[in-house]
Amino acid sequence: MNSLRKIALVGGGEFRPGCEVMDRAILDATGADRPSVVVVPTAAAAQRPDKAASNGVAYFNSLGAQAKPLMVLDSEDANDAALVSEVDSADLTYLTGGSPSHLLEVLRGSLFLDTLVESLERGAVVAGSSAGAMVLGEWMWYKGWDEALGLVPGIVILPHHESAEPDSVSRELDGSAPTGAVVLGIDARTGVLAGPEGWTVLGTGGVTVYTGREWQRFAAGNTMPKYLSS
Repeated sequence: MNSLRKIALVGGGEFRPGCEVMDRAILDATGADRPSVVVVPTAAAAQRPDKAASNGVAYFNSLGAQAKPLMVLDSEDANDAALVSEVDSADLTYLTGGSPSHLLEVLRGSLFLDTLVESLERGAVVAGSSAGAMVLGEWMWYKGWDEALGLVPGIVILPHHESAEPDSVSRELDGSAPTGAVVLGIDARTGVLAGPEGWTVLGTGGVTVYTGREWQRFAAGNTMPKYLSS
């Protein structure tokens, strides 16, 4: 991944009390005084996407951003040039939680994905929470293994990881995870933010990193090890 790319992977529970410090850091990463944010509720297409988007807009506006919804709900929307062009001027594009399989199906090979990558190359931030984070890795573990969008090469994201038992997860992953995969178990209201200086853990919980049969826990404020170099 280009070292200038700025990506945030959040474990879920977005737009709720306890996320403010994390999300202010994500907004600060844009470098804008009053960042423009588009909230994309694709993953919630079958679960009140209007509510998911409006919650995100109200939340980011309360943090001093200029937020608006981007209602990309299906493949037709994801290839609508006029709709997708909203990403061109956004400092932060935020993918909400919901169905990871629907989100992956809609975004894979789409104009939206091409535009998202272009936004990263110009220095904008891309963030995903829960399903939104899962699809950004190279692989996705959801009802089996699947290739994801690959914006974060070599990575698998397991959201809502606060109740997981790492030894059990490690045994389950051993022998099934793709060769060389680094698996991030990210707690709700917790994330990792990538930038030129590396990856930093943010939020109220922690991140469990699984490599082979080994696992290691990182708390907020920790910098991730070199194998997660951006």
